[in-house]
Amino acid sequence: MKYLYALMLVLLTCGGVAAKDAVQLADDPVVEQRLIAISEEMRCLVCQNESLAGSRADLANDLRRELRALIKQGKTDEEIKEFMVSRYGDFVLYRPPVKPTTWILWAGPFGLMAVGVAALFVYLRRRNAAIVSSGLTDEERKRADALLQEGEK
Repeated sequence: MKYLYALMLVLLTCGGVAAKDAVQLADDPVVEQRLIAISEEMRCLVCQNESLAGSRADLANDLRRELRALIKQGKTDEEIKEFMVSRYGDFVLYRPPVKPTTWILWAGPFGLMAVGVAALFVYLRRRNAAIVSSGLTDEERKRADALLQEGEK
């Protein structure tokens, strides 16, 4: 039992070794606020389901560092977004602009849903047509009548 306690103690104390350092904030709180506002509207390219502000991926840290540098250079929010889009495409934005190259991003889910509903409709119609309504033969009907009459007695 002592060995089990010793092993648990070693495992618990070694758990902090793998922890990462805290992400440093910008020296200027105004820069940090702008960074957060801009990065909330951008998608992490690694996680793809998190904002750039919330992601802890290494690439996200690098992109935030680059955004801080652009902010310190005096770039506007729109210039920063244009830079990110020119480098990574419209997918980096959570709300990409509606234009011919992004129509699939906007209409794709609705198109897939329509195809799915149509396929389900066709499947159900074919299945209903394939089901043969089998009636009872005369012999089965007589046997059922006999069973019902026996049950009434």
